[in-house]
Amino acid sequence: MSKYIYSINGWPQFTWEIEAFLPLLTEVRNKQGILTGKMDAIGFNLQNEAYLETLSQDVIKSSEIEGEILDNQQVRSSIARKLGIDIGGLVESQRDVEGIVEMMMDATQNYKSELNEDRLFGWHSALFPTGRSGMHNIMVGNWRDDSTGPMQVVSGPMGKEIIHFEAPEPSILTDEMQKFLQWTNNPHIGDPVIDAAISHLWFITVHPFEDGNGRIARGITDMMLCRSENKTQRFYSMSSQINEQKTQYYDILESTQKGTLDITEWLVWFLECLKNAIDNSETLVHKIMAKHHFWNKHKTVTLNERQIKIIELLFGNFFGNLTTSKWAKINKCSQDTALRDIKDLVQKDILAKSKSGGRSTNYELINTSS
Repeated sequence: MSKYIYSINGWPQFTWEIEAFLPLLTEVRNKQGILTGKMDAIGFNLQNEAYLETLSQDVIKSSEIEGEILDNQQVRSSIARKLGIDIGGLVESQRDVEGIVEMMMDATQNYKSELNEDRLFGWHSALFPTGRSGMHNIMVGNWRDDSTGPMQVVSGPMGKEIIHFEAPEPSILTDEMQKFLQWTNNPHIGDPVIDAAISHLWFITVHPFEDGNGRIARGITDMMLCRSENKTQRFYSMSSQINEQKTQYYDILESTQKGTLDITEWLVWFLECLKNAIDNSETLVHKIMAKHHFWNKHKTVTLNERQIKIIELLFGNFFGNLTTSKWAKINKCSQDTALRDIKDLVQKDILAKSKSGGRSTNYELINTSS
């Protein structure tokens, strides 16, 4: 087996060259403050809407990194119910969706709480409510025992697998996790954002569970970022940005885990990724403000439940084009009812025929951002 970072004498006493990223760290901290100031100025209801969107993306993209595609409406509905936010078109959520939502919400809403073994086991059990990962039984709510072989991160076709990383032996996991948890729960001299970067690398390197390590690592990262801002609400999604930079993410993890205890390059990458996540939050802010302007403009307009549901979806993550067929399918109504609903919104200057053309007539919201 190759010599991984955890087998180096001195592990886990990480070192770094602060001069390599101090300006970047300062920039990130400034951006955090500016974004918080912007969101404080838009009012409580819009903040909740932005938080709902951010947390939904965190949950969806953290799962997507692992190749699991969650239903957006189920995720939003689950989070909205738990936060007490009234949104149109609530749907029932499956157990796997409820589980990761519960984990991510506990990580962020209770960011000040101690991270201990029992809490991690609870998160893991929430991720795998049936005790299975796909078709396979796994050890849930406990450290892995490698009964089926060493814990490895591999890629490539069967028979030609490339081993990118092999995790520590299970016999040392209890001791390794005690060190990690003790460090996580005690204040450090330095910046909490750096603590977030270290916690992510440290946990994912120990890889204590049979499955779900990536999602839990990102949950811990979100918890630590909440601590860095001393707020339950964040308006940027680190998981979304990691998903955007997934190839780089795996490359920097592998090189760091096969490197030395000097993790400067990892910290630089993490800070760049965080900066990009905050910059990309401008899209979210714009969408929330456009929605705010829309409802202000049309607050006296009478709309039925089907129309409200579709409008909410159009401001969210509506996939594809809006047609009468899609309207009827989403609202479980007839094509005639769908067409009447749409024509009514066209007459009220809310929808317009799309210029994109196609075999079916498409509709889109009239720009209300100004």
